[in-house]
Amino acid sequence: MNPTITSDGTMLDLPALAARFAAAAHTLYPEGEANVTFEPPRRAEHGDVATNVAFGLAKVAKRKPLDIANAIIASAMEDADVRATVADATAAAGFINLRLVPQFWQRTIARVLRDGAAYGRGAPQNERISLEFGSANPTGPLVVVQGRTLSIGDTLAKTLRFAGYDVFTEWIINDAGSQMDTLARSLYARYMQLWDAAFPFPEEGYPGDYLVPIAEHIRDRDGERWRNAAEADWLTLFATLGRDEIVREQQAVAQRFGVAYDLWQSERALHDAGAIATGIERLRTYGLTYDKDGALWLRTTESGDNEDRVVVRSDGRPAYFANDVAYHYDKLQRADRVIDILGPDHHGYIARLRALADAYGRSGAIEVLIAQQITLKRGDEIVSMSKRAGQIVTLSDIIDEVGVDAARFFFVMLSIDQPLTFDLALAKEQSSDNPVFYVQYGHARIASVVRKALERDAALLDDAKRGEQLERLSEPSEIALARRLAEFGSVVAGVARTLGTHRLPKYARDVAADFHQFYSDCMILTDDREQSVARLGLALATQSVLAKALELCGISAPETM
Repeated sequence: MNPTITSDGTMLDLPALAARFAAAAHTLYPEGEANVTFEPPRRAEHGDVATNVAFGLAKVAKRKPLDIANAIIASAMEDADVRATVADATAAAGFINLRLVPQFWQRTIARVLRDGAAYGRGAPQNERISLEFGSANPTGPLVVVQGRTLSIGDTLAKTLRFAGYDVFTEWIINDAGSQMDTLARSLYARYMQLWDAAFPFPEEGYPGDYLVPIAEHIRDRDGERWRNAAEADWLTLFATLGRDEIVREQQAVAQRFGVAYDLWQSERALHDAGAIATGIERLRTYGLTYDKDGALWLRTTESGDNEDRVVVRSDGRPAYFANDVAYHYDKLQRADRVIDILGPDHHGYIARLRALADAYGRSGAIEVLIAQQITLKRGDEIVSMSKRAGQIVTLSDIIDEVGVDAARFFFVMLSIDQPLTFDLALAKEQSSDNPVFYVQYGHARIASVVRKALERDAALLDDAKRGEQLERLSEPSEIALARRLAEFGSVVAGVARTLGTHRLPKYARDVAADFHQFYSDCMILTDDREQSVARLGLALATQSVLAKALELCGISAPETM
């Protein structure tokens, strides 16, 4: 069906257009649920936007989706405002495909230029989110896995805030438990090796060289004081000194990586404040625990866990899970939702943390994302990494080698549930094969055009910023680029809805690709002043959206490259 436009109605924006098609569907099929969402079709030749609403109505209407789609189109196109917005409407394979009038996309560019850095921002959601990510043990430097969780977590925090949510970011310092004793003994061995290189290192110790400078600091401060001391005299001191220095370094690296936290929470502080004991007793009063073999257990199987979990061991010591009990209760008091981003060895935590939400009467309030494994390579060569063997590649090493921008882009460009292969050699290439270079070059290329426009005629740039002459935009690559910019708000909302941060770098790459195609097809600064103003306006709108997309990923938008 190819309707003819016969009315000068008022042009609609995309949400209003979706509402009109939903209303038409509801009128035709009132017994069905007509949810109309317009998205770009898989193939550009099908149109600008498409919806699959007909499929959802087929069972109730007892008609083929294609027939339903054609009926909805015929009904919706009776609306003068719809006809003023839609140049062409067709049904294919049950989908409703629309091609919108060029003025629709011209108006999109005007809105981008008007809103600037606020374009795509969501309305306030009145929802507070506690977002925990990073949270490495304070037993060693941040490594590549933390690079991924830091990048994803910070991108998610920035995007959720831009989408209208109140986000509180936090890092839990895992400084309670046996790992702290292991840290102390590892540090003591490094201290003793300053005098005796053959002094034995603990079999289960932390073998990296990063403890040597801390040991040297203790020697410079205390001399040989601890060489012949009993373990009971130095164990707590060495654990505390090691933890404090390592956490300081972790905080410094996070800051260098462009990540700031609202709270760094010590588990030891929770113990000292009695929060762990209080949390355990709270579970008892809820009737969710039971005693077995001298230990206290939580009924996590009722929430889908494969086994119940020990909260207090038979010797009276709180299990590690007890820390989660207290900490997540505290987080749930401060937030409507809790999101935890954990490393690849934490799959078992998903069900037990959901069980905590159930226990506290907040079913579904705790969401857990697991960042999958990372493989590092340089070209065809795999980079060996083994924490146990002391072969660690730190996040600082990655930053030194490829820079913050490339590291953050590569860490976030795949879905969190996909294993990531990070090619360090590719991340340093200055070519279109390097995705972050490709995107940043798009921004820098626009900045170069702006500089040339200023040299030619400052008033040209002023007119472009005001969105003048946009009716001159009608070339296919101009409309394709405008259509891409119109997606930004839905991309931001999609990241907030699905927690899928990989959508942002993919979108930035798509914008850059469409701009490079536009730049190739259409000379921006020509002898035709009106055309130059229009195309320069489109370039400025693209620059604004690209800069915001990169900013949400924690990546710079350079003016020159």
